[in-house]
Amino acid sequence: MSDTPAQRVCAAADLVNGGLGVKVPATDGTHETTVFFVRYQDRVFGYLNRCTHVGVEMDWENSFFTRDGALIMCAWHGATYHPDTGLCAGGACRGSKLTALQVEERDEAQGRAVYWLPAGKIQPVKADAAAPDAAAPA
Repeated sequence: MSDTPAQRVCAAADLVNGGLGVKVPATDGTHETTVFFVRYQDRVFGYLNRCTHVGVEMDWENSFFTRDGALIMCAWHGATYHPDTGLCAGGACRGSKLTALQVEERDEAQGRAVYWLPAGKIQPVKADAAAPDAAAPA
């Protein structure tokens, strides 16, 4: 279990089946990176945004799916992954899996929202860590 509180990602309606994803800044313990969240078959899934084949971010402008919305695809070289398991479906990544994140939908006063429950080495980047230090001399 992690001491990191759940992170609100977006309104649930922002993610449509096979549509655009939402990226969030994260760290893998050593490097800054991103994680992404998508909807597939009416369920939300989250993964580290790193292709298992070449280690690059997989999306092109928040687009993670193949045109038909059936598979997650690396925009750089075409490796494909099953959206519900992260298991490689085709390409040089055979036998590997995307790093899955724990995610859930919650009811809020404004409607449903998607939350990331950080655990392990993949953690959100703290907002104050990314902002310039306001107290620093100019």
